[in-house]
Amino acid sequence: MKQSPDAAVRAIAFYLPQYHPVPENDEWWGKGFTEWTNTAKAKPLYPGHYQPHVPADLGFYDLRLPEARLAQAELARQYGIEAFCYYHYWFGGRRLLQRPFEEVLASGQPDFPFCLCWANQTWTGIWHGAPNRILVEQTYPGDDDHRRHFEYLLPAFSDRRYLRVDGKPLFVIYNPDELPQPQRVTDLWRRWAQDAGLPDLYLVAEHPAVDWRPAQHGFDARVEIRLPPRRKVLETRVSWQQPMRKLKYAYANWRQLPTIHRYEDVLPFLVGEAVEGITAFPCVIPNWDNTPRSGSNGMVLADATPELFRRQLRRAIDRVQAAPAEQRLVFVKSWNEWAEGNHLEPDLKFGHAYLEVVRDELTRRSAPQ
Repeated sequence: MKQSPDAAVRAIAFYLPQYHPVPENDEWWGKGFTEWTNTAKAKPLYPGHYQPHVPADLGFYDLRLPEARLAQAELARQYGIEAFCYYHYWFGGRRLLQRPFEEVLASGQPDFPFCLCWANQTWTGIWHGAPNRILVEQTYPGDDDHRRHFEYLLPAFSDRRYLRVDGKPLFVIYNPDELPQPQRVTDLWRRWAQDAGLPDLYLVAEHPAVDWRPAQHGFDARVEIRLPPRRKVLETRVSWQQPMRKLKYAYANWRQLPTIHRYEDVLPFLVGEAVEGITAFPCVIPNWDNTPRSGSNGMVLADATPELFRRQLRRAIDRVQAAPAEQRLVFVKSWNEWAEGNHLEPDLKFGHAYLEVVRDELTRRSAPQ
């Protein structure tokens, strides 16, 4: 599907498929484990800590149900999201969490644009306090595996719903630095795409470094997901402005606290400045709190609100306005990463407020100035 050339920006939301049981998660974390398991059991770790996040409109859905997937797409469309960018997992031919997207592809429903992000990273127990536990290793066996991977994805790339830039299916690679010989590999994928009748692929690397040049590694562009560092430093944990009783609590319990940054303070960092000569798409982060997964090893962007998010989104939209229409992309992390406290989907605290910000800012920039 092609965006209207009059659109101010193309808003693309990353989408996590881990909301249905799979045998691997049953084995690693217990029968019936999904992302909801960590989300629902989360507890506040300090006074004023917003946990748990409880879903509102869509409830604790199961992505095996087409009705759930349809409801997500309808909500996203209503508020101006152009496409979901589904996380896709391929470990040397082994696939995980593939069922929701495979059913979207096979059924033709929902009739809503999509693209894919290859989350090429070894799964460990790091978010569950076991960083040295390897659950499934990301490997790169060679060209035959790349060919099988490409052929598996070709039906998606060829689907009319697949998100395109200048006619080319957009494909994101999460960790370009880990990909052996990326220039040679991307050349292979491009050739296979053209042999299959596609004009090319539009390859996007996820990379936080502002001076990382995509073209030098075989990519067309970069998407920037920028987060402040996690630190085991007491001053970081209590640097936000809080009443004295909360500061006393923090000093007394700092070893049990996550890293805490005040959301408003890190807004300038989350969306950096454009760098001349580099095609880079900003990624906005409405909220962040991955303590449901990782407890005191996690990080909280404290006191996030829809109105603060508006400032970040407005800056991102303004940054891409000089680009050609099809390259005015702004990514959102994420649509539904609930155990990261990172979601546009409505919760009981804010309802549709974050989605309303997205709609309002897209409409504002589209209107005649």
